[in-house]
Amino acid sequence: MRIKDSIPGAKVSNIQTKTPAEFEENFRQYGAQGYTLVIGHGVEFQDAAARVGPSFPKTIYITTGGNTVRANVAAMSFSFDEPSYLAGIVAGAMTKSGMIGCIGGTELPPVKTAFAAFTAGAKSVNPKVKVVVSYIGNWDDASAGKEQALALMSRGADVIFQDADAAGLGAFQAVREAKSAYIIGSNADQNSIAPAVTLGSAVIDVPHAFMVVAREVHSGHFKPRIVELNMKLDVVRWTPNPALVPKIPAAAMHAVDSVRTLMLAGKFTMPGTTADSSRK
Repeated sequence: MRIKDSIPGAKVSNIQTKTPAEFEENFRQYGAQGYTLVIGHGVEFQDAAARVGPSFPKTIYITTGGNTVRANVAAMSFSFDEPSYLAGIVAGAMTKSGMIGCIGGTELPPVKTAFAAFTAGAKSVNPKVKVVVSYIGNWDDASAGKEQALALMSRGADVIFQDADAAGLGAFQAVREAKSAYIIGSNADQNSIAPAVTLGSAVIDVPHAFMVVAREVHSGHFKPRIVELNMKLDVVRWTPNPALVPKIPAAAMHAVDSVRTLMLAGKFTMPGTTADSSRK
């Protein structure tokens, strides 16, 4: 709807797929109807996009995630490691036990990358901190998410970073009830779920990401590639919970601001990586 409101004459449509068999079918449907841009929301759409693309050369197919690039097929890459690193700085400064937990839905590469960045951020301000990572095995089981959080807290974790979609809501419940730890949200701004214990959220603004790509396609200047969507483009960001900012040490807040400035300028190199064009 943001695209419809922002680009004159834009016609938009949405299909909720229920099974992988529908990916290709729906891509073909939109291509046959003459849509200029079709977005498959998830890395799981990339194979279908590659198969369908050649049949509809005037339609650009883009997936969120993946690395498939063809003449009219591209992929979005969210630099979620950037806000995850900033979240890690806050977690490293706030832990009293020296142990932090990470809870993921399933062990996907983007989740592992985010947790690695989070760990690096925590260790940048607290080198002795221990980060324990666990995976639920799915993205929907809130009860399992709660159990994972309770298990981490029983081991001494007093800050938890969750990236588990609906299953992560169970982690929020566990931390809210325990009142002995803090939690950090992911993807959306989740600060209002448990405001008394949520330090902040590492956010991906998916509608804004779609707008960035749609404007480029509309201008006629789009080139199929892996589209890097980072903090500089305001697609990803660290959103602290205003209610708890006063509890965060001033040195940590200063560190977050300093690193964020470097990220916005394209001058920050994530530990464990080398500088590349995606950060410039």
